[in-house]
Amino acid sequence: MRLPDFAIIGAMKCGTSTLHEQLALRSGFFMSRPKEPNFFSDEAEFARGIAWYAGLFAGASERQLCGESSTHYTKLPTHPHAAERMRELLPKARLVYVMRDPVERVVSQYLHEWSNREVDTDLEVAIERHERFVAYSCYARQLEPYLARYGASSVLPVFFERMVTYPEEELGRICRFLGDPSDEPVVWRRERAKQNVSSERLRASPLRDSLLRVPLLRWLKDQIPSSLRERVKEFWRYEGRPELSEDLRRQIEVRIDPDLERLGERLGATLTCRDWVERVLANPLDWQLRSPRD
Repeated sequence: MRLPDFAIIGAMKCGTSTLHEQLALRSGFFMSRPKEPNFFSDEAEFARGIAWYAGLFAGASERQLCGESSTHYTKLPTHPHAAERMRELLPKARLVYVMRDPVERVVSQYLHEWSNREVDTDLEVAIERHERFVAYSCYARQLEPYLARYGASSVLPVFFERMVTYPEEELGRICRFLGDPSDEPVVWRRERAKQNVSSERLRASPLRDSLLRVPLLRWLKDQIPSSLRERVKEFWRYEGRPELSEDLRRQIEVRIDPDLERLGERLGATLTCRDWVERVLANPLDWQLRSPRD
Protein backbone atom coordinates (compact mmCIF):
# COMPACT_ATOMS: atom_id res chain seq x y z
CA MET A 1 0.00 0.00 0.00
CA ARG A 2 1.14 3.53 -0.74
CA LEU A 3 0.74 5.87 2.20
CA PRO A 4 1.61 9.57 2.43
CA ASP A 5 5.19 10.68 2.80
CA PHE A 6 3.99 14.03 4.11
CA ALA A 7 0.91 15.95 5.19
CA ILE A 8 -0.09 19.58 5.32
CA ILE A 9 -1.77 19.61 8.73
CA GLY A 10 -3.30 23.11 8.78
CA ALA A 11 -4.12 25.64 9.88
CA MET A 12 -7.63 26.28 8.60
CA LYS A 13 -7.98 29.34 6.31
CA CYS A 14 -4.23 29.83 5.99
CA GLY A 15 -3.68 28.96 2.33
CA THR A 16 -3.45 25.18 2.59
CA SER A 17 -5.67 24.68 -0.47
CA THR A 18 -3.42 26.93 -2.53
CA LEU A 19 -0.29 25.16 -1.33
CA HIS A 20 -1.86 21.76 -2.07
CA GLU A 21 -2.54 22.85 -5.67
CA GLN A 22 0.95 24.31 -6.14
CA LEU A 23 2.52 21.01 -5.06
CA ALA A 24 0.09 19.00 -7.20
CA LEU A 25 1.38 20.86 -10.27
CA ARG A 26 4.90 19.53 -9.69
CA SER A 27 5.84 16.15 -11.16
CA GLY A 28 7.62 15.04 -7.99
CA PHE A 29 4.46 15.03 -5.91
CA PHE A 30 1.19 13.11 -5.95
CA MET A 31 -1.45 14.98 -3.96
CA SER A 32 -4.64 13.34 -2.74
CA ARG A 33 -8.07 13.89 -4.21
CA PRO A 34 -9.99 14.92 -2.24
CA LYS A 35 -7.55 17.43 -0.82
CA GLU A 36 -8.82 16.89 2.74
CA PRO A 37 -9.45 13.20 3.47
CA ASN A 38 -9.52 13.97 7.23
CA PHE A 39 -8.63 10.34 7.85
CA PHE A 40 -6.86 10.73 11.19
CA SER A 41 -9.28 13.29 12.63
CA ASP A 42 -12.85 12.39 11.68
CA GLU A 43 -14.34 9.25 13.17
CA ALA A 44 -16.39 8.39 10.09
CA GLU A 45 -13.35 8.66 7.81
CA PHE A 46 -11.08 6.75 10.18
CA ALA A 47 -13.65 3.95 10.29
CA ARG A 48 -13.19 3.46 6.53
CA GLY A 49 -9.88 1.81 7.31
CA ILE A 50 -6.31 1.93 6.06
CA ALA A 51 -7.10 0.30 2.73
CA TRP A 52 -9.49 3.11 1.83
CA TYR A 53 -6.93 5.73 2.85
CA ALA A 54 -4.13 4.06 0.92
CA GLY A 55 -6.40 3.91 -2.12
CA LEU A 56 -6.23 7.70 -2.36
CA PHE A 57 -2.55 7.37 -3.34
CA ALA A 58 -2.78 4.29 -5.55
CA GLY A 59 -2.20 6.36 -8.68
CA ALA A 60 1.22 7.63 -7.59
CA SER A 61 4.32 6.50 -9.42
CA GLU A 62 7.33 5.10 -7.60
CA ARG A 63 9.21 8.35 -8.29
CA GLN A 64 6.61 10.57 -6.64
CA LEU A 65 6.17 11.58 -3.03
CA CYS A 66 2.60 11.31 -1.77
CA GLY A 67 0.88 14.00 0.28
CA GLU A 68 -2.46 15.18 1.57
CA SER A 69 -3.76 18.34 3.25
CA SER A 70 -6.29 18.09 6.09
CA THR A 71 -6.77 21.11 8.31
CA HIS A 72 -8.89 19.03 10.71
CA TYR A 73 -5.62 17.55 11.96
CA THR A 74 -4.93 20.75 13.90
CA LYS A 75 -8.37 21.49 15.28
CA LEU A 76 -8.11 20.93 19.01
CA PRO A 77 -10.28 20.40 20.95
CA THR A 78 -12.67 19.34 18.16
CA HIS A 79 -10.53 16.45 16.89
CA PRO A 80 -8.31 15.20 19.74
CA HIS A 81 -6.89 11.97 18.26
CA ALA A 82 -5.33 13.07 14.95
CA ALA A 83 -1.70 13.34 16.07
CA GLU A 84 -1.53 9.97 17.85
CA ARG A 85 -3.26 8.16 15.00
CA MET A 86 -0.98 9.74 12.42
CA ARG A 87 2.17 8.92 14.38
CA GLU A 88 1.11 5.27 14.62
CA LEU A 89 0.47 4.86 10.88
CA LEU A 90 2.95 7.41 9.44
CA PRO A 91 5.89 7.44 11.87
CA LYS A 92 8.31 8.97 9.35
CA ALA A 93 6.01 11.53 7.76
CA ARG A 94 7.07 15.10 7.21
CA LEU A 95 4.55 17.71 8.27
CA VAL A 96 3.87 21.24 7.05
CA TYR A 97 1.91 23.69 9.20
CA VAL A 98 0.79 27.00 7.68
CA MET A 99 -0.09 29.95 9.93
CA ARG A 100 -1.39 33.46 9.33
CA ASP A 101 -2.33 36.57 11.31
CA PRO A 102 -4.33 34.86 14.09
CA VAL A 103 -7.11 37.44 14.24
CA GLU A 104 -7.56 37.55 10.46
CA ARG A 105 -7.72 33.76 10.50
CA VAL A 106 -10.60 33.93 13.00
CA VAL A 107 -12.51 36.28 10.69
CA SER A 108 -11.89 34.04 7.67
CA GLN A 109 -13.10 31.01 9.60
CA TYR A 110 -16.27 32.88 10.52
CA LEU A 111 -16.93 33.73 6.84
CA HIS A 112 -16.28 30.10 5.91
CA GLU A 113 -18.72 28.79 8.51
CA TRP A 114 -21.29 31.47 7.71
CA SER A 115 -21.24 30.47 4.04
CA ASN A 116 -21.70 26.80 5.05
CA ARG A 117 -24.54 27.78 7.43
CA GLU A 118 -22.61 26.35 10.37
CA VAL A 119 -23.20 29.65 12.18
CA ASP A 120 -26.09 32.08 11.79
CA THR A 121 -25.10 34.71 14.35
CA ASP A 122 -22.85 37.71 13.91
CA LEU A 123 -19.10 37.41 14.44
CA GLU A 124 -19.03 38.61 18.05
CA VAL A 125 -21.72 36.18 19.20
CA ALA A 126 -20.07 33.30 17.30
CA ILE A 127 -16.75 33.92 19.06
CA GLU A 128 -18.45 34.12 22.46
CA ARG A 129 -20.40 30.89 21.92
CA HIS A 130 -17.84 28.70 20.17
CA GLU A 131 -14.35 28.01 21.52
CA ARG A 132 -13.10 26.76 18.16
CA PHE A 133 -12.81 30.21 16.55
CA VAL A 134 -10.05 31.28 18.91
CA ALA A 135 -8.69 27.79 19.65
CA TYR A 136 -7.75 27.12 16.02
CA SER A 137 -5.61 30.29 16.07
CA CYS A 138 -3.65 29.08 19.11
CA TYR A 139 -0.89 27.68 16.95
CA ALA A 140 1.43 26.48 19.72
CA ARG A 141 -1.43 24.48 21.23
CA GLN A 142 -2.25 22.89 17.89
CA LEU A 143 1.38 22.05 17.09
CA GLU A 144 2.47 20.66 20.44
CA PRO A 145 1.03 17.13 19.93
CA TYR A 146 2.98 16.83 16.65
CA LEU A 147 6.20 18.33 17.97
CA ALA A 148 6.03 15.91 20.91
CA ARG A 149 5.56 12.87 18.65
CA TYR A 150 7.62 13.81 15.59
CA GLY A 151 10.16 16.36 16.80
CA ALA A 152 10.89 19.76 15.29
CA SER A 153 13.02 18.25 12.54
CA SER A 154 9.90 16.74 10.95
CA VAL A 155 7.62 19.78 11.17
CA LEU A 156 8.03 22.84 8.94
CA PRO A 157 6.47 26.13 10.10
CA VAL A 158 5.16 28.15 7.14
CA PHE A 159 3.60 31.60 7.20
CA PHE A 160 0.76 32.67 4.91
CA GLU A 161 2.03 36.26 4.68
CA ARG A 162 5.42 35.07 3.44
CA MET A 163 3.78 32.77 0.88
CA VAL A 164 1.88 35.77 -0.48
CA THR A 165 4.89 38.11 -0.46
CA TYR A 166 7.66 35.65 -1.44
CA PRO A 167 5.77 32.79 -3.11
CA GLU A 168 8.59 31.12 -5.03
CA GLU A 169 11.05 31.45 -2.16
CA GLU A 170 8.58 29.82 0.22
CA LEU A 171 7.55 27.12 -2.25
CA GLY A 172 11.23 26.30 -2.76
CA ARG A 173 11.76 26.05 1.00
CA ILE A 174 8.80 23.69 1.31
CA CYS A 175 9.97 21.55 -1.62
CA ARG A 176 13.44 21.21 -0.13
CA PHE A 177 11.99 20.22 3.24
CA LEU A 178 9.80 17.57 1.64
CA GLY A 179 12.64 16.26 -0.53
CA ASP A 180 11.12 17.01 -3.95
CA PRO A 181 12.63 14.31 -6.22
CA SER A 182 12.15 16.33 -9.41
CA ASP A 183 14.71 18.73 -10.86
CA GLU A 184 12.05 21.19 -12.05
CA PRO A 185 12.61 24.89 -11.38
CA VAL A 186 10.48 26.28 -8.58
CA VAL A 187 7.63 28.24 -10.16
CA TRP A 188 4.62 29.59 -8.30
CA ARG A 189 1.66 29.21 -10.65
CA ARG A 190 -0.17 32.46 -10.10
CA GLU A 191 -3.19 31.36 -12.11
CA ARG A 192 -3.78 28.71 -9.40
CA ALA A 193 -2.86 30.89 -6.44
CA LYS A 194 -6.36 31.60 -5.08
CA GLN A 195 -8.11 28.53 -3.77
CA ASN A 196 -11.02 28.34 -1.31
CA VAL A 197 -11.13 32.10 -0.62
CA SER A 198 -13.77 32.73 2.06
CA SER A 199 -14.84 36.14 0.78
CA GLU A 200 -15.70 34.62 -2.61
CA ARG A 201 -17.72 31.68 -1.28
CA LEU A 202 -21.48 31.59 -1.82
CA ARG A 203 -23.66 30.80 1.17
CA ALA A 204 -25.06 27.29 1.06
CA SER A 205 -28.55 27.12 -0.43
CA PRO A 206 -30.18 23.69 -0.89
CA LEU A 207 -32.93 25.18 -3.08
CA ARG A 208 -30.50 27.03 -5.36
CA ASP A 209 -28.21 24.03 -5.68
CA SER A 210 -31.06 21.61 -6.41
CA LEU A 211 -32.40 23.91 -9.13
CA LEU A 212 -29.00 24.15 -10.76
CA ARG A 213 -28.86 20.38 -11.03
CA VAL A 214 -31.71 20.61 -13.59
CA PRO A 215 -29.99 20.58 -17.04
CA LEU A 216 -32.30 23.19 -18.58
CA LEU A 217 -31.90 25.61 -15.68
CA ARG A 218 -28.14 25.09 -15.69
CA TRP A 219 -28.10 25.88 -19.42
CA LEU A 220 -30.18 29.01 -18.88
CA LYS A 221 -27.77 30.16 -16.15
CA ASP A 222 -24.88 29.89 -18.60
CA GLN A 223 -26.71 32.18 -21.07
CA ILE A 224 -26.87 35.03 -18.56
CA PRO A 225 -24.10 37.64 -19.00
CA SER A 226 -21.31 37.12 -16.48
CA SER A 227 -21.74 40.63 -15.06
CA LEU A 228 -25.37 39.87 -14.21
CA ARG A 229 -24.45 36.46 -12.76
CA GLU A 230 -21.97 38.17 -10.44
CA ARG A 231 -24.64 40.59 -9.28
CA VAL A 232 -27.00 37.71 -8.53
CA LYS A 233 -24.25 35.90 -6.59
CA GLU A 234 -23.99 38.87 -4.24
CA PHE A 235 -27.31 37.73 -2.77
CA TRP A 236 -25.51 34.72 -1.26
CA ARG A 237 -22.25 36.46 -0.33
CA TYR A 238 -21.38 38.14 2.94
CA GLU A 239 -21.46 41.88 2.29
CA GLY A 240 -17.99 43.25 2.89
CA ARG A 241 -15.84 41.76 5.65
CA PRO A 242 -16.87 41.59 9.32
CA GLU A 243 -15.50 44.53 11.27
CA LEU A 244 -13.96 43.82 14.65
CA SER A 245 -14.62 46.35 17.36
CA GLU A 246 -11.54 47.38 19.31
CA ASP A 247 -13.01 45.74 22.41
CA LEU A 248 -13.59 42.42 20.62
CA ARG A 249 -10.11 42.52 19.09
CA ARG A 250 -8.60 43.02 22.55
CA GLN A 251 -10.63 40.09 23.90
CA ILE A 252 -9.30 37.83 21.15
CA GLU A 253 -5.73 39.03 21.65
CA VAL A 254 -5.85 38.38 25.40
CA ARG A 255 -6.75 34.76 24.66
CA ILE A 256 -4.26 34.19 21.83
CA ASP A 257 -1.17 36.19 22.82
CA PRO A 258 -0.02 33.81 25.61
CA ASP A 259 -0.07 30.98 23.06
CA LEU A 260 1.91 33.11 20.58
CA GLU A 261 4.48 33.75 23.30
CA ARG A 262 5.07 29.99 23.55
CA LEU A 263 5.26 29.71 19.78
CA GLY A 264 7.70 32.61 19.61
CA GLU A 265 9.99 30.98 22.17
CA ARG A 266 10.34 27.99 19.85
CA LEU A 267 10.94 30.23 16.84
CA GLY A 268 13.30 32.68 18.53
CA ALA A 269 10.96 35.62 17.93
CA THR A 270 8.59 37.80 19.90
CA LEU A 271 5.10 37.27 18.50
CA THR A 272 1.80 38.93 19.34
CA CYS A 273 -1.41 39.37 17.39
CA ARG A 274 -0.65 43.06 16.87
CA ASP A 275 2.83 42.62 15.41
CA TRP A 276 2.33 39.27 13.67
CA VAL A 277 2.62 40.47 10.07
CA GLU A 278 5.64 42.68 10.75
CA ARG A 279 7.50 39.89 12.57
CA VAL A 280 6.89 37.09 10.08
CA LEU A 281 7.78 39.26 7.09
CA ALA A 282 10.96 40.63 8.68
CA ASN A 283 12.86 37.33 8.57
CA PRO A 284 12.25 33.66 7.76
CA LEU A 285 11.32 31.91 11.00
CA ASP A 286 12.20 28.34 11.88
CA TRP A 287 12.55 26.30 15.04
CA GLN A 288 15.48 27.27 17.22
CA LEU A 289 16.08 23.64 18.17
CA ARG A 290 15.92 21.64 14.93
CA SER A 291 17.85 18.39 15.26
CA PRO A 292 18.95 16.36 12.23
CA ARG A 293 16.28 13.92 11.12
CA ASP A 294 16.87 10.28 12.07
